[in-house]
Amino acid sequence: MSKTFHGSYTVAVTPFTGDGNDICTDSLKNFLDWQIECRVPGVILLGSTGEFLTITESERRKLVECAIRHVDGRMDVLVGTMNAFTPTAVRYSREAEDLGADGLMIIPPYYYTPTEDEIFNYYRAIAEQVAIPIMLYNNPFTSNIDMSPQLVARLTKAFKNIRYIKEASMDVGRVFDIVEETGGTMNVFAGERPVESFQLGAVGYVNPFGNYIPYATSRLWDLLDDGNIDAAKQIQRLAIQIDHVIAEGHPRYGHQCYSKALAAAAGYPMGDVRAPLTRFSDLGGEGVQRIERIAALMKNLDDFMKDLDTRK
Repeated sequence: MSKTFHGSYTVAVTPFTGDGNDICTDSLKNFLDWQIECRVPGVILLGSTGEFLTITESERRKLVECAIRHVDGRMDVLVGTMNAFTPTAVRYSREAEDLGADGLMIIPPYYYTPTEDEIFNYYRAIAEQVAIPIMLYNNPFTSNIDMSPQLVARLTKAFKNIRYIKEASMDVGRVFDIVEETGGTMNVFAGERPVESFQLGAVGYVNPFGNYIPYATSRLWDLLDDGNIDAAKQIQRLAIQIDHVIAEGHPRYGHQCYSKALAAAAGYPMGDVRAPLTRFSDLGGEGVQRIERIAALMKNLDDFMKDLDTRK
């Protein structure tokens, strides 16, 4: 397992056609080129932001195959291959590896509230069938499972290809706990608060904001690596303000619905969301007003980045 992941990886929305009935490969290719132009080191397909639960098996293969072929090694491509049925998660994982994915991101089996042994056996079934790196995905908000640092350490010790975790428990101190419990073997990717997570030992960020402000949020991690904490904090501060505008109205599905609308506003239309999520087109004036407020914050961020780049 020679691949190393580091930095701010966009957890990408999934592009649908205008009628929502298919994957739009043209939109996907344009979006990926934009990410590469903005120096994003990698994308993660079919995470929560990518509406993985609404994707058919044929669409999954079409999306992953198109993305990997189009990127052609220019950045990393990770794929979400989780499923509540272990054999399906194994099959998705093997398919992604066969198609050329650089890594996998996998949440524990959802709905069932499995025991730690059941979670361990789920990851074991996958890890023993693939050779590429696996990023655990700890998100109690969506999975109803909070993987303890002790369980993470157990998985890290048992399987050489489990060396990454997206830590999204909303407890930023968990970053430190995982690094300590695993003796620094586990590489933690922040699920939120990238600046504070970096200061506690994180090596990267799984970044929903990359769908519409990819340059700034990719540079955020570069600034952290360079020791420019103040500039990174300013980018994070503006991103949090954007998040607050979204969450005022729709905290449950904001980063799917609004991420697509904001990507379109930036010139990269990705279609709308699929049911049961509320479509942006159904939000009416409220959605338009929020986009206008966010556009002003994005303009502030653009101005900040231009000034920062001028001073380099």
